[in-house]
Amino acid sequence: MITPQDASARSEAICRAAPVIPVLVVSDVAHARPLAQALVAGGLPALEVTLRTPAALDAIREMAQVRGGIVGAGTLLTPADVQAAKDAGATFGVSPGATDRLLDACEEAGLPLLPGAATATEAMRLLERGYSVQKFFPAEANGGAPALKSLAAPLPQIRFCPTGGVSPGNAADYLSLPNTLCVGGSWVAPNDMVAAGNWAGIEALASEAAKLPR
Repeated sequence: MITPQDASARSEAICRAAPVIPVLVVSDVAHARPLAQALVAGGLPALEVTLRTPAALDAIREMAQVRGGIVGAGTLLTPADVQAAKDAGATFGVSPGATDRLLDACEEAGLPLLPGAATATEAMRLLERGYSVQKFFPAEANGGAPALKSLAAPLPQIRFCPTGGVSPGNAADYLSLPNTLCVGGSWVAPNDMVAAGNWAGIEALASEAAKLPR
């Protein structure tokens, strides 16, 4: 079991580990371990593996073996997803939104969750339950950094990890906000580099991202 307050404390620690949490869609489990090694070596220890491919759970198992990595499961939608992610070795979860069933399942499984919110009402509802660290998603489609900034004054208790459309061109805008802990992005692991096994190139991208000011 984990309380929402403890889950948010754990999520905050994970978000503070680096300015960027790589959002990873892994299609080939053979890529999982070297990809994680490259990202961790570049200074991005917290990794979100989205449950969007058949290889995702096996990828989490492989990445969980990488020293210094903090591996989580993204796109958690159901209680079954939560249990499967936990069994695979995920140490945190991320969801695009939040339902009572999903929150209950994560709390019961003891899996810290970064729950998604897109509106002030959703953010307030999560805060009321005890979640003070949340994912702002989809960030760019919801108005980007200006929209997130507008939530800071009325909801100063909440810290966010904006994800969705975040790129090297706008990451600094989000990271400059008082209510942003880190950002989530996929640009540090481009599909073409992963397919080519260009781990040195991915490590270089991670190193650049790790130096983003916040």
